[in-house]
Amino acid sequence: MSMRTTNLRRTLPDHFEPDDASDPKAQRQLRGQLEQIDYTAYAANKEVMNAVLGRADAKKFQRLGLAAAQARAKWTATALAATEDGRLPGPAQIDEIARLRVAYEELTEAYDALRRMVERGYLAYGA
Repeated sequence: MSMRTTNLRRTLPDHFEPDDASDPKAQRQLRGQLEQIDYTAYAANKEVMNAVLGRADAKKFQRLGLAAAQARAKWTATALAATEDGRLPGPAQIDEIARLRVAYEELTEAYDALRRMVERGYLAYGA
């Protein structure tokens, strides 16, 4: 089973794969049940995402991308300013740098989540 690491959390693949190859009929039945479960989750995601977010378009991606870029620039500029005199930043400066990093990471995650929603078919994309 493969894993990927994103920031501070590890995510597993989306779907269970049965290991028991001894009973093909049971495997087919289980796969059918799992497909039904996956479709139910897909339909729920599609319904909720469309109701809350509406159609995805270039403007939505642009707004999130711009906000993430501004947050990254602010985070980096603040860190550079805090180290300008060659000394270790104080606790308040470190707290501010950390707060700005979290903002950047959250906006980046939101952008990636919106992209995944389109990729998985939860949201329609169009101009």
